[in-house]
Amino acid sequence: MKNFISILFLTISTILVTNANAQDGWENLFNGENLDGWIQRNGEAEYEVVDGEIVGTTVAGTPNSFLCTEKNYSDFVFEVELLVEPNMNSGIQFRSLSLPDYNNGRVHGYQCEVDPSERAWSAGIYDEARRGWLYPLDLNPDARKALKMGHWNKYRIECIGNSIRTWLNDIPVAHVIDDMTSEGFIALQVHGIGNNKEKEGEQIKWRNIRIKTENLVPDFYSDIHVENLVANNLNIVEKKQGFHLLFDGQSTDCWKNANTGEFPEQGWQVKNGVLTILSSRQDSSKKGGDIITKEEFGPFEFKFDFMYTDGANSGVKYGLGNNGPSIGLEYQILDDEKHPDAKKGVVGNRTMSSLYDLIPSSKERRFTKGPNEWNRGRVVVYPCGKVQHWLNGRKVVEYTRGDNIYKALVARSKYAGFEGFGMAEKGPILLQDHHDTVHFRSLKIRNL
Repeated sequence: MKNFISILFLTISTILVTNANAQDGWENLFNGENLDGWIQRNGEAEYEVVDGEIVGTTVAGTPNSFLCTEKNYSDFVFEVELLVEPNMNSGIQFRSLSLPDYNNGRVHGYQCEVDPSERAWSAGIYDEARRGWLYPLDLNPDARKALKMGHWNKYRIECIGNSIRTWLNDIPVAHVIDDMTSEGFIALQVHGIGNNKEKEGEQIKWRNIRIKTENLVPDFYSDIHVENLVANNLNIVEKKQGFHLLFDGQSTDCWKNANTGEFPEQGWQVKNGVLTILSSRQDSSKKGGDIITKEEFGPFEFKFDFMYTDGANSGVKYGLGNNGPSIGLEYQILDDEKHPDAKKGVVGNRTMSSLYDLIPSSKERRFTKGPNEWNRGRVVVYPCGKVQHWLNGRKVVEYTRGDNIYKALVARSKYAGFEGFGMAEKGPILLQDHHDTVHFRSLKIRNL
């Protein structure tokens, strides 16, 4: 009798929720009884329905497992509640694919992270089996506390056009602008555990899984960082935050040669939405020289995409003005594997994304894409004097311009003889021509 009452209560509750969802335009993706409408791909983790919940259980010796919707979805708002065990990695795939000609059907695409570890990147956005992290929570550290262990957690994913946003327990977590995949299935992941028998049997549970695909109204918020992966594009939120483009994919009107005042007639090229330094290694007479912005900046946030070629060297400079047009602080762009400069300097302070010749970037925190791949750089100069270098969504350098540590670093560097080095209150941004082919796009800046 007790079991009958429980089943009756569950049935009535399901009917009431279904009716309420239908009135609001929501569609339930899980009927509370079985896995109709879902298909398992890749791994052999266990998925079952228990007490109106989907339960995923880890199994040793099998790769990542995905319980996927049979239908594909393009624009939608998706919600789910989940309960996860400590240290169990999982995720929610969306706009994802499984194609026979891509890694033998390997599930790939966007993933909303479930991360109860100390790293705490839950609801960050990962590109499974493709590009890696798109929005690690270095970009929004306040959201790292959103996941509540031992409690049901409400995830919300919104995909409208090229805008992808996530919430966790009603806290905005990530915002990515991307156009790589516009449609795909949704999947519940049980991460593989290799052959670790100690982790076998860990569980994650999902319930109240629903989706809305019509009458979608984006709720733009402007208080978190936006990672815009669409080339030379400004999203409405970035505009609200004060960003403007320094390169729109076509015009070089914002730039000039650091010495002549005119944009170089050679050595630089605009093609297919990319601003490129052309190699002059074989003929130095073809060098175009450094270019700087016509506009000068005090405190600022500068975001830029860059692609270096094999063995290339370049950089983004700022804090210019006290010692000539090209002497200033430098965000290093370098092929660490093939360029000899990586082994010079002190403790690696001439490697990728370092503050050149002063502070090495953190190797532990650095995600570097190789030659001929696009990397995302970022320099932030705050009004208080704090400065940060970022690479592919992770902070890799932080210092305070003008403090005693900074002065000591300058005193032991190649810039020791330059008075007031890097301390100009206002100045242009510089893209360095170091004789090598390096590509730039999505150059955007805002004043702070």
